[in-house]
Amino acid sequence: MRFLKHMIAGLSLGLFALSASAAVGNPENGREYRNLRQAQPTDAGKKIEVIEFFAYYCPHCYALEPLMADWVKKNSDKIVFKRVHVLNPGVEAQLKTYYALEALGKVDQYQAKVFETFHVERNRLMSNDDVTRMVNKLGIDKAAFFSAYNSFSVTTRLGRMEKTMADYEVNSWPTIVVDGRLQTSPTQAVASFPSRPTEEQQNRALLPVLDALIAKVQKERGAK
Repeated sequence: MRFLKHMIAGLSLGLFALSASAAVGNPENGREYRNLRQAQPTDAGKKIEVIEFFAYYCPHCYALEPLMADWVKKNSDKIVFKRVHVLNPGVEAQLKTYYALEALGKVDQYQAKVFETFHVERNRLMSNDDVTRMVNKLGIDKAAFFSAYNSFSVTTRLGRMEKTMADYEVNSWPTIVVDGRLQTSPTQAVASFPSRPTEEQQNRALLPVLDALIAKVQKERGAK
């Protein structure tokens, strides 16, 4: 009887794995991803634009970050990767922090460290003083950073963020948009899983969905 129970359990796990693999390897519109109602313009040349909508305060974005960073590196020959820090009341300082780092070309160097500042060190980055403490601790050029942080271009990005999020139909994060029109996320990626997945499973399921969407765009372009 014990052997039979183990065999049934093993078969169940195997079927789960096969079902999960099939789902993420062959994503369906309306399940693992969806088309935006209105495709947005892209600026990626012959490569494919991939945008991650995220927030520093978001624990799910923090959990996804290392996997996403590795995926981006592996696909750098195919994609142009961009981030958009979403806007919520009270987190303007975090949004300005991201776009200041982007203006200085320092995102790759400091992205993980800013996440750790919030989630590990508990500096919530809700005020200019909070941001100043982080900048001093990380050794970022203070004058250059705050010149960008308070710049017209960063203020303009903040002012346009509500429209940007509406254009890309973003109401939760992390959300990924491929080629300005194909939207997915860790929770969407596991839409066909036979049982409730862990966050780690959700995040790992996202990557083959992204691979499939990149392949889809490449195939469509090749057919034209």
